[in-house]
Amino acid sequence: MGGRTSDRADVVLGEDWVGPEGVVDTELREGRERRGIISLNRSPLARKIITFNLMAMVVLVAGVLYLNPFRNSLVLQRESGLVAEAQLIADVFEAQLDTAGPVNFVTGDGIDAVATTGGIELPEGVELFIYDATGQLVTSSVGMARPEQELIKGLQRDERSTIITDILNRVWDTIEALLGPGDTPDITRHPERLAAGLVDAALAGATQAHTGKDELGDATFTVATPIRQNGTVVGVAAVTSFAGEINQLVRVEREQVLQMFVVAIIVSIGLSLVLASTIANPLSDLAAAAEIGRDKNARKISPNRVRIPDLTARPDEIGRLSGAMRGMVSALYERIEANEQFAADVAHEIKNPLASLRSAVGTLRVAKREDQRDKLLDVIDHDVRRLDRLVSDISNASRLDSELVKEEEEAFNLLKMLTNLSDYLGQEARSKGVEFIADLPAEPITITGLEARLAQVFVNLITNAISFCTEGDAVRIWARQREGRVLVVVEDTGPGIPDQALTKIFKRFYSERPPGQFGEHSGLGLAISKQIVEAHGGVIWAENIRPTDADITSEPLGARFVVGLPV
Repeated sequence: MGGRTSDRADVVLGEDWVGPEGVVDTELREGRERRGIISLNRSPLARKIITFNLMAMVVLVAGVLYLNPFRNSLVLQRESGLVAEAQLIADVFEAQLDTAGPVNFVTGDGIDAVATTGGIELPEGVELFIYDATGQLVTSSVGMARPEQELIKGLQRDERSTIITDILNRVWDTIEALLGPGDTPDITRHPERLAAGLVDAALAGATQAHTGKDELGDATFTVATPIRQNGTVVGVAAVTSFAGEINQLVRVEREQVLQMFVVAIIVSIGLSLVLASTIANPLSDLAAAAEIGRDKNARKISPNRVRIPDLTARPDEIGRLSGAMRGMVSALYERIEANEQFAADVAHEIKNPLASLRSAVGTLRVAKREDQRDKLLDVIDHDVRRLDRLVSDISNASRLDSELVKEEEEAFNLLKMLTNLSDYLGQEARSKGVEFIADLPAEPITITGLEARLAQVFVNLITNAISFCTEGDAVRIWARQREGRVLVVVEDTGPGIPDQALTKIFKRFYSERPPGQFGEHSGLGLAISKQIVEAHGGVIWAENIRPTDADITSEPLGARFVVGLPV
């Protein structure tokens, strides 16, 4: 019983169905009332859903942090900025050089390197070193007095708290040191040594840049660019920077990612709980209903039917599962009831010949005349043969269901099978003085099914028709193919079927035989035939042949059995 019966949706959230009290077991209803979010903790399926969703989220965030796009982008920007800064400083020195006179940074010929260096306003954490053409350090900004930095609105360093990542960053740095390729730590944080390492290469005429890490894990940037006079390298300007602010910016970005991660985890857990409730709770109800029914029926005291919750209003696989389980349980109970009815019918049918046998045996004990004894022995022989035939038919009928399931269907020519049956049974009919007519098409009709079982059906119909005919009557079998179906008809000119028997002849143990044939048939033949035809997806029915359809009270001219099978 769904919460939505007319409006079927594509998304089912939570338990959107309520089973009426009349169709829900008390134990199951009480279990639903006690159910809460905490109860999902006892559901392995719910735990798996939540765990896998969280694992996917953790892998995603760990991948983002491991790839570290924020740091790489910031490092690249810092490198580019420092290169531009070093080249601008070199341009300042080149602008002050005399284009024709000699230049010596050590003696101050052509330029006052110390004064020029002191006049350059350097950012915080940046140091400038000037070298002459021999690679000797001339001057540096280390220890020089610097003017107070002007604060520009919007460019201040972000000092936001990193509460969440304080501990995680330590763990992350440890993992990164073990797994990441990393850079070889610079031995010292002394800027002069870092700058001196690039001077020789810069004197060759190319700008040099180096990025590394010191022993504390902070990034170090060094750029050395040549100072030229008329194209000749006369010195080197080297700039160094310990960009600890990059680590701070990276921490802030990590903080934001992890904040979103925490929010995403909360949302993921909430959606996982809803999803788990949508999946795990209905499945738990289905399992609980089956277990309750099993336990009740196992006690043998007041057993009840297994009541599967009706979740067919759900437009998903659980709705299909509920419908399939309900159908399966219903079919199972129908089969149980049919077996019970069959057992009762068998007991009833066996009682008749047994009663006759008991009476005959009792009478035989007191019979005096030989002719009476012979007659009683004939009765006993007839009843014994009747019992033997009845037991054989009952055995075949009881095995039919399992055999229909086990046997493999194959394609075969239906007309060839009907022709062979007609040739064989036609001789039996003609020996009885009954005309046999086979009106079958020339073109083959191929169907898929169990050939031997369908042959059993048509043998039963033809032999029944012959048994109802007397000398001078006729039996006719004909077949026609229609759209997606073939009709096989067996007709006879016998006495027809009593109107009250038309709805009963396919029931088990029902027999409407001519006088003189009592006890020779078990009444299972047509019931078995109907079962075989329906197992092939076909239909079978019986009707009387009348001279006109307008007058249903007219005497029948015979009986007609029609079998329709899919092609």
